[in-house]
Amino acid sequence: MISLTDSQKIGMGLTGFGVFFLFFGMILFFDKALLAIGNILFVAGLSFVIGLERTFKFFFQRHKMKATGFFLGGVFVVLIGWPIVGVVLEVYGFFLLFRGFFPVAVGFIRRVPILGSLLNLPGISGLVDKVSESNTMV
Repeated sequence: MISLTDSQKIGMGLTGFGVFFLFFGMILFFDKALLAIGNILFVAGLSFVIGLERTFKFFFQRHKMKATGFFLGGVFVVLIGWPIVGVVLEVYGFFLLFRGFFPVAVGFIRRVPILGSLLNLPGISGLVDKVSESNTMV
């Protein structure tokens, strides 16, 4: 079993609440307050889980500056009150930031019994293959 430090446990909780508030904010027609709380909790939780130094190293690498700009710009746009535009910017930045992780995640999900068979369905398989092969930053 994986042992977590106390700060990592707190970070997992913050990240979980952040994802919940983001999802709930989108369900409630892009509620500004819930999306703002979700963004703050998600970024704070990520910092607690992997550490402050590693978070800065991850977000501010030279080849990830465009992705970081879109993601953090989207967080800022949500905070100033334009939730739909901000979420679109965040999703694009999130996709660019974690593009290198998608092939690993797809490979793992394909080994899970029920989810793997869903990913191999004819319509979904092509889309998943396209997402999993895009592992370079453009």
